[in-house]
Amino acid sequence: MPRMGERLAKRLNDNIRELDRQLGVETNFDVLKRKIEFDQERAVLFFVDGLVDDAMMADVLRGLSLAEKENLHFDTFPKVLHRYLSFIEVETADTYDEIVNQVLSGQLAFLMDGHDQAIMLDVRTYPARDPEEPDLEKVVRGSRDGFTETLVYNTALIRRRLRDPQLRMEILQAGTRSKSDIVVAYIADIANPDLVESVKEKIRKINIDGIPMAEKSLEELITPGSAWNPYPRVRYTERPDVVAAHLLEGNVVVLVDTSPSVMILPVTIFHHLQHAEEFRQNPAMGVFVRWVRYLGMATSLFVLPAWLMVSLQPELLPPALRFIGPEEVGRVPLFLQFVLAEIAIEMIRLSTIHTPSAIATALGIIAAVLVGDIAVQIGLFAPEVILYSVIAYIGQFLTPSQELALANRLSRFFLLLMVGLFGAGGFAAGVLIWFIYLYRTRSFGVPYLWPLVPFNWPALKSMLIRPPVPLHHLRPEILKPRERVHQPRPRLAPVRKTRGVPDGGRSRRRRWKRD
Repeated sequence: MPRMGERLAKRLNDNIRELDRQLGVETNFDVLKRKIEFDQERAVLFFVDGLVDDAMMADVLRGLSLAEKENLHFDTFPKVLHRYLSFIEVETADTYDEIVNQVLSGQLAFLMDGHDQAIMLDVRTYPARDPEEPDLEKVVRGSRDGFTETLVYNTALIRRRLRDPQLRMEILQAGTRSKSDIVVAYIADIANPDLVESVKEKIRKINIDGIPMAEKSLEELITPGSAWNPYPRVRYTERPDVVAAHLLEGNVVVLVDTSPSVMILPVTIFHHLQHAEEFRQNPAMGVFVRWVRYLGMATSLFVLPAWLMVSLQPELLPPALRFIGPEEVGRVPLFLQFVLAEIAIEMIRLSTIHTPSAIATALGIIAAVLVGDIAVQIGLFAPEVILYSVIAYIGQFLTPSQELALANRLSRFFLLLMVGLFGAGGFAAGVLIWFIYLYRTRSFGVPYLWPLVPFNWPALKSMLIRPPVPLHHLRPEILKPRERVHQPRPRLAPVRKTRGVPDGGRSRRRRWKRD
C-alpha cells in the first residue's frame, strides 16, 4: 500500500496499476480509463463518467492528434503541456493522493510513460439546475436568481454583483472521505482579518469523515457549543444580492458545494429579522414592513403565554378587559389544550412537507378546518385556543428566518410551560430567562442582542428603521471592519454672493448649500 503523499513512478504501467486500485476502476462502472498513443508515446486518461464534459474531452484528444506531425522525443512533457493541450484550466500533479482526489472531484488526469507527473485538466460539468428565485425569500420586485447546488455557479452570481478586486474567495476542504469543497468569501480591505482567519482555522481543524448535510453539518462543526442552542448563530440565505450586501458590511460568507444555502457570519438576532423586500421598497414602506415583521415575531412568542396567564388568573386584567379568556374551558385543562394544539399544528406542518404538492393544500385545509372544528364542537378545545394558536403561527411565518422561527417556537413552548406551572410569576421568570439566554449567546464573538445589549443607539436605530441608502454611511462597528465608511457624508460648501439678482436679493440670505 502506498504511503500518504507518495509520488508517481516513471513507468506508466506502475502508475496505471496503482490508480486502478485506488480508484476501483475494475469495480466502479463510472470510473473510466482510456489508453491512447500519439507519435509513439503511450498515455492514459482517468476520469469519472458524468462529471466531465464530452465536448471538452474531444477537444483534448483532437489537440493530441496534432502531435503526430512532430517528433516529441525531446522535451515531451513540456510540449504536450504547453502546446498540444489547448485548454485553459491545466495544472500538474505528482502524487497519487492528489490525482485521486482531483479525479473524483471531476477533473481529467493525463499520464504519460516515462514521466513522474500527471497533467490535470478541469473539464468538469456538474449536474445543475438553473438559478431560480428561492421559495423562502421571494420579493415583489427584484432579482429572481438564486443559488444552486453547484459551487462555481454560486461564486459567479456573487462576482456578478461585486466586481471588487479585493473580493477574496478561498477554497478549503473538509471531510476525509467526502472532501467537500468549501469557499470562504470576504472583501479583503473591509472584513476583520482576525475574523477571517478564525473562520478558516475552524474549518481546517475539522476532523470528520464527511459532511453529507453540507452547510448545516459545517455550522455545527465550526460553532462549538451550539448543538443544544436552538437560536441560529449564522444566517442562511439563497439570494446573491443579500450575500453581496453583507459582504459590503464586513461579514464573512461560507459556501459549501452541493448546497444552495449560504452561511453569513457573524450575525445578531436583528439580522434574522431582515428581508430583501424591505430594501426593494421605498424607505417609508420598508420601515412599515420591518415593523410588521417585528410585531409578528413578538406575537409568535408572547401571545399564547400571555393569554394563558390572564385566562388562569383573570384578576390580572382590568375590568374593561375581562372579556379576554374563555367562557367555557372545556373538558381538558387550558394548559394541556395548548400543548395538544402545538403538537397538532406541528403534525399538520410536517405532513404537508411530506405530502406531494398537488394535495398538500387540500390536506392542510382538511386538518385545520374540519379537525379543528370538530375538536371545538366536542369540547376538546376552547375556540379561543384555536384562534390564538393560529395567530401565533401566522406570526411565526412572518419571521424571515426559518431557523429563528423554529427557535422562537421552542421558546414559546417554554413560556407556556412556565405559565402553566407557576402562573404570572412563571411568565415573568420565563421572559427573564429567555432574555438572559440570548444575552449570553455569541456569534463568533459578537453579542447576539447587539445593538440592544450592549446598547448602541445609532446602530439600533438603523435596525429598527430601515435607513435610506444616501444616509447609510457607516458599517457596523461590532464587526470591527478595516474600513468603516460606506460612503462619505455630504459636505457643506459656501455659496458666493451674487449681485443684481432679480428676486430682490432674497437669494443672498442663503449662505450654504449641499455639494
